[in-house]
Amino acid sequence: MKTNLFEIICLEVPALFILAVAIFLTTGRDSQAAQDPNEPPVGRPTLKILPPPSGRLARANVDEKSMRATIEELVSCGTRDSISTWDDPKRGVGCGRDKIVARFTSTAKATGGRLQIVVDRFQTKSARTPGVVPMENVYAILPGVDAGLAKTAIVVSGHFDSIPSNPMDTKSDAPGADDDASGVAVSLECARLLAGGSYRATLVFAAVSGEEQGLLGGTRLLEYLRQNGYTVGAMLDNDIVGADFAPGAPHRVRLFSGGGPDGVDSPSRELARAVEEIDGQAAVRLIFRHDRLGRGGDHQPFVDAGLPAVRFTEPLEDYHHEHQTPRVENGLEFGDQIKYLNFEFLGTVALDNAEVLRELALAPAPPASVTISGGVTPDAKVAWTADADPERAGFEVLWRETTDPRWTVFDFTENAGETILKGVSTDNHFFAVRSMGKNGARTIARPAELRRRQ
Repeated sequence: MKTNLFEIICLEVPALFILAVAIFLTTGRDSQAAQDPNEPPVGRPTLKILPPPSGRLARANVDEKSMRATIEELVSCGTRDSISTWDDPKRGVGCGRDKIVARFTSTAKATGGRLQIVVDRFQTKSARTPGVVPMENVYAILPGVDAGLAKTAIVVSGHFDSIPSNPMDTKSDAPGADDDASGVAVSLECARLLAGGSYRATLVFAAVSGEEQGLLGGTRLLEYLRQNGYTVGAMLDNDIVGADFAPGAPHRVRLFSGGGPDGVDSPSRELARAVEEIDGQAAVRLIFRHDRLGRGGDHQPFVDAGLPAVRFTEPLEDYHHEHQTPRVENGLEFGDQIKYLNFEFLGTVALDNAEVLRELALAPAPPASVTISGGVTPDAKVAWTADADPERAGFEVLWRETTDPRWTVFDFTENAGETILKGVSTDNHFFAVRSMGKNGARTIARPAELRRRQ
């Protein structure tokens, strides 16, 4: 059947008209909605915003071959179950410890010797241990050079223990390539990338044991830092970060962070926002929950203590390759083997961690006592205090719609005190303040809490 031009026009024009109207209406709604957060304040100041600190790490600096070698060495220990032997140099958890110490020691020698290697021995127990058992963590500590911030610790960690299907089985192989030799490889690579530099705060590169027995090593890591007088500025937990099964370019790493009370997000959530801002939305996928459903990691003790701690985890886990004794059943292969890892993805995760560590360790002293007032008035009033810091350029006052997950800079001021946000409703927004160094490094944002009447 032939169709002439007139018929085509008659048939197509109504459809095109409807489509055009739909686009117009949709654009109109979106445009209107996009204007809501702006509420143009009267007399908004000109912002003084410095760029991020120079010297950003390059992807080419990451040594994927070294990361692979680290994982191969750990897997060669057969099992690294934390209740296996600590004394056999060829098999067991002690074998894993020795490999990590050797790697950290090599990095220390190659970067001027400032990296301090600590083997932290302790005893503990849980439902997954046969009574009280020995455990050991390994830390590489790069002391901060600023007297005022040297006792602030910026931490990255992975756990080097592994388990087979039965967590009490110390005889079967438990290669643990992804869970969590991958996280240990990230911590070691961060040390290699950063140990040659100087930072205001102290960097702690950790590899802990006992995670599979109930977060025992992470709990001890926090205890060790406190016993040695450190305040935790940030904690990055890397656990199961080595695999990405998507074809083509790797997916974004997931970043888990728990929330806080209404109107004031937790330190962990603010750390997550800082990580995303430093690394970019193309690199990090924010997951606004503490961890995967019903599960946990070594950041948990830090979160429970009210400290900023987050968990990096690969985009989609394969449970056939976690907590499984290597075997084949009905043609299906079980076991956490190196062949399932994606080293391009793992190298990117290491870079993302290292850049966050670098920028946070270069940042000035953070603000304190941030408060919001101005309810039942046309203006929001944000006030804060801060310790003196000659390397601080000033403070950025942040705001966001209550439904917006990310902060926007509203104002910049050189001094602590109070800023009045003209024409901005205290009801429709959340507010925060962060310090900015003369080098452009920012602290984690501190949300404003309701100012209580004296």
